[in-house]
Amino acid sequence: MRDKIHPKYEEAEAKCACGETFTTRSTTPKIHVDICSVCHPFFTGKQKIMDTEGRVEKFKKKYAKKDQ
Repeated sequence: MRDKIHPKYEEAEAKCACGETFTTRSTTPKIHVDICSVCHPFFTGKQKIMDTEGRVEKFKKKYAKKDQ
Protein backbone atom coordinates (compact mmCIF):
# COMPACT_ATOMS: atom_id res chain seq x y z
CA MET A 1 0.00 0.00 0.00
CA ARG A 2 1.07 3.54 -0.58
CA ASP A 3 1.88 5.69 2.42
CA LYS A 4 -0.09 8.76 3.48
CA ILE A 5 -3.15 8.28 1.23
CA HIS A 6 -5.51 6.57 3.69
CA PRO A 7 -7.46 8.49 6.35
CA LYS A 8 -6.87 7.74 10.02
CA TYR A 9 -9.26 5.10 11.37
CA GLU A 10 -9.67 5.85 15.05
CA GLU A 11 -12.23 5.50 17.82
CA ALA A 12 -15.31 7.67 17.42
CA GLU A 13 -18.24 8.55 19.66
CA ALA A 14 -21.62 7.81 18.10
CA LYS A 15 -24.76 9.49 19.46
CA CYS A 16 -28.29 8.39 18.61
CA ALA A 17 -31.40 10.58 18.49
CA CYS A 18 -32.79 8.61 21.46
CA GLY A 19 -29.85 9.77 23.58
CA GLU A 20 -27.80 6.57 23.56
CA THR A 21 -24.05 6.98 23.05
CA PHE A 22 -21.56 4.28 22.15
CA THR A 23 -18.01 3.98 20.90
CA THR A 24 -17.12 2.67 17.47
CA ARG A 25 -14.38 3.20 14.93
CA SER A 26 -14.56 5.68 12.06
CA THR A 27 -12.61 8.24 10.10
CA THR A 28 -14.65 11.03 11.73
CA PRO A 29 -14.41 11.74 15.48
CA LYS A 30 -18.18 12.14 16.11
CA ILE A 31 -21.16 10.43 14.45
CA HIS A 32 -24.85 11.34 14.81
CA VAL A 33 -27.36 8.61 13.91
CA ASP A 34 -31.17 8.59 13.81
CA ILE A 35 -31.68 5.04 15.09
CA CYS A 36 -29.54 2.54 16.98
CA SER A 37 -29.81 -0.98 18.41
CA VAL A 38 -31.40 0.37 21.60
CA CYS A 39 -34.37 2.02 19.86
CA HIS A 40 -34.66 0.01 16.61
CA PRO A 41 -37.91 -2.02 16.43
CA PHE A 42 -36.05 -5.18 15.30
CA PHE A 43 -34.02 -5.28 18.52
CA THR A 44 -36.68 -3.96 20.92
CA GLY A 45 -39.56 -6.07 19.63
CA LYS A 46 -41.86 -3.05 19.52
CA GLN A 47 -43.32 -2.24 16.13
CA LYS A 48 -43.96 1.40 15.39
CA ILE A 49 -46.31 2.02 12.50
CA MET A 50 -46.69 5.55 11.21
CA ASP A 51 -50.13 5.48 9.63
CA THR A 52 -51.37 8.90 8.62
CA GLU A 53 -53.81 7.93 5.88
CA GLY A 54 -55.40 4.78 7.30
CA ARG A 55 -53.50 2.44 4.98
CA VAL A 56 -52.82 -0.15 7.66
CA GLU A 57 -56.50 -0.46 8.58
CA LYS A 58 -57.44 -0.60 4.91
CA PHE A 59 -54.94 -3.43 4.34
CA LYS A 60 -56.15 -5.36 7.39
CA LYS A 61 -59.77 -4.95 6.34
CA LYS A 62 -59.06 -6.07 2.76
CA TYR A 63 -57.06 -9.18 3.69
CA ALA A 64 -58.81 -10.17 6.93
CA LYS A 65 -59.96 -13.78 7.14
CA LYS A 66 -63.66 -14.08 6.61
CA ASP A 67 -65.81 -16.34 8.81
CA GLN A 68 -67.05 -19.35 6.87
